[in-house]
Amino acid sequence: MKKVEAIIRKTKFDEVKAALNQAGIEFFSFWEVRGVGKATEARIYRGIKYDTSTIERILISIYIRDKFLEPTVKAILSSAQTGAIGDGKIFVSDIQDAFRIRTAEQGDKSLYLEGGE
Repeated sequence: MKKVEAIIRKTKFDEVKAALNQAGIEFFSFWEVRGVGKATEARIYRGIKYDTSTIERILISIYIRDKFLEPTVKAILSSAQTGAIGDGKIFVSDIQDAFRIRTAEQGDKSLYLEGGE
């Protein structure tokens, strides 16, 4: 099992969500986050330009079976990329084990409903 975390632009969230659904990812968690990096965003309020040192992004967290890793990463890359600095990052981690609390199923079985692939 793998954990895929992606930090993406807020403006790309709907495109990434649609691409993940097409790749067979039916559930993921996400949060609005802020960070600092090389990219900066300027905001204009009442005609005055303000430079902010924090950048707003979306953090997506997905737990998947190993066989879904490549399609998941490709879906995020193809839908989140603009080619400009600040597009984000993807991180992949190994998951030792998982449990479904309701049924006590363990491992891969805990990630999907019975009969699901």
